[in-house]
Amino acid sequence: MAVKPAVAPALMERWEPVIGLEVHAQLATASKMFCTCRRVYGAPPNTFTCPVCLGYPGVLPVLNDQAVDFAIRMGLALGCRIRTLTRFARKNYFYPDLPKGYQISQYDEPICEGGSLAFTLEEGTPRTAGITRVHLEEDAGKTIHGLPGSAADGSYVDFNRCGTPLIEIVSEPDFRSPQEAHRYLARLKQTLQFTGVSHGDMEKGELRCDANVSIRPRGSDELGTRTELKNLNSFRGVERGLTYEIGRQIELLEGGGEVEQSTLTWDEATGETRLLRSKEEAQDYRYFPEPDLVPLVIDEARIEAIRANLPELPAQLEQRFIADYGLRPQDVEVLTRSLALAAYFEAVVAAGAAPTDAAQWVQGEVLRVLNIEQQEIEEFALPAEGLAELIGLATDGSINRLTGKDVFDKMIAEGLAAAAIVERDQLLQVTDAGALEEAVRGVVAGLPDELARYRQGETKLLSFFMGQVMKATQGKGDPGLVRELLPRILNEP
Repeated sequence: MAVKPAVAPALMERWEPVIGLEVHAQLATASKMFCTCRRVYGAPPNTFTCPVCLGYPGVLPVLNDQAVDFAIRMGLALGCRIRTLTRFARKNYFYPDLPKGYQISQYDEPICEGGSLAFTLEEGTPRTAGITRVHLEEDAGKTIHGLPGSAADGSYVDFNRCGTPLIEIVSEPDFRSPQEAHRYLARLKQTLQFTGVSHGDMEKGELRCDANVSIRPRGSDELGTRTELKNLNSFRGVERGLTYEIGRQIELLEGGGEVEQSTLTWDEATGETRLLRSKEEAQDYRYFPEPDLVPLVIDEARIEAIRANLPELPAQLEQRFIADYGLRPQDVEVLTRSLALAAYFEAVVAAGAAPTDAAQWVQGEVLRVLNIEQQEIEEFALPAEGLAELIGLATDGSINRLTGKDVFDKMIAEGLAAAAIVERDQLLQVTDAGALEEAVRGVVAGLPDELARYRQGETKLLSFFMGQVMKATQGKGDPGLVRELLPRILNEP
C-alpha cells in the first residue's frame, strides 16, 4: 500500500514540520562493548555470547577502549566538544531481548556535546543541522517472530547482538521536511564510513534511525506535541514515514483533534504508522550511574592525537575533487558517495585517464554494472588500470565510445585487457575518410525513400542515417567523421 497522500498544499502552507533525528550506529570494533565476544553478522543464534553480555549475576563489564576512540573520532568529525570526564548510566526497562533488565548507556554526561553537520539539498541549497550529543551505549539482542523456513510459532531471542558497541547521534530539531532529514542521514552515513567509525550498512542493522516529529503553525516559535517514529530502516523509509506522520498530524489538528505524545512504528509494507506505546520520558527509565564502571577520564593528549589523525571528511574530499580535477559538483556528489568509489576513481586517474573521462566512465558504465550485479565497488572485477587503458583507447580514437562499451562488457566477462579484445575482434575505428565516405554513400543509395523524405524537410532522419552508417560499419566508423560526411552527401544534387 502506498504512503497516505500528502495533505493539500494550502494546508502545508499553514503548518511547519519540526523534525529531530536519533541515529544509532554500530561501531566497527572486533569485539563487544564490555566483553571479549566477537561481533559476527549472520552467525547462528546465540553462538557469540558470554556471561557478561548475557547479564549473569556477579559479572563485571570491562570497557572497550577502541569504542571510546571511535566515539571521540566521530565527535571531532562533527565539531563536538569532547568531555574529559564522562560517566555511564543504567537505562532501566524490560524487554525480552535485554537480559540484564537495563542497558548500559550515558545520560547526563555524554562523551560528546554540541557540534553540527553541514549538508546540501538536491537542488544544491546548503543546510546545517545542530548536533546535541553523541554518546556510547550497548545494543540489545534481536527478537525473531517465527523462525525463517519453519512453521514454528512463537517468538525467539538471539543474543548475538547483545552488548555490541553503539554511538547514538542526537540532532537538534532542525529539519523542516522529510527531504532534509534524508539528505542529512546520507551525509551522516558518509561521515561514519569516511572516519572508519562504522560500516553504516542499514540492511545489517548497523545504522538505525528514530525520528521525533511535531508540527506547528507556520511562523510560530513554539513546539507542538511530538511523536517518536521507529523502525525507519532505510533512507526511503525515513522519507516515507515522516511524510505520512506529518500528514496524519495535520489532519488531526485540522479536524479539531489533538496529537498525543506516543511512540509509533512505521510499517513499510502498509505505508502506515501504528501505535507502540505512550511516549516515555527520561524519568520512566530510572537512569542512575552505572556502579560497575568508574567514571571515564579522557586526557587532552588522547583527544589531540585522535584529532591529528582524522581522515579526509566528505566535504573536504568534494572540495578537493572540484579543485584538483575540475569536476562538476553533481559529478563529485556521485563519485564521493563512498570512500571506496572515490578511491577507485582516483586510481583510474592515477593510471593515466583524464579526470573528466574517468568520471564519465565510472558514473556510467561502472555504476551500471554495480547496480545490475548488486555489487559494491570493492567487488568490481575490472581493475582501475584496466579501465584507464580502455578510456585511453576511446580517447585517442582507436575505438569509439559505442565500441568501448562493448569492450568494457567483454573485459568484465572474459578478464582480458582492452587492447587484446580490440585486436582479437578487429574493432579498431575506421578513420579513413575515403572508406567512410564510400560506406555513407552506400547507405544513402540504399534508402531512396528516406532520402526523399529528408530532402523534403524531415531533418530528424539525420539520426536514422547516422545509425544505419554505424550499423553498416559494425560500429567501427568514426562518429565525428560520419557526422561531417552525412549532411553533405544527403544534400548533394
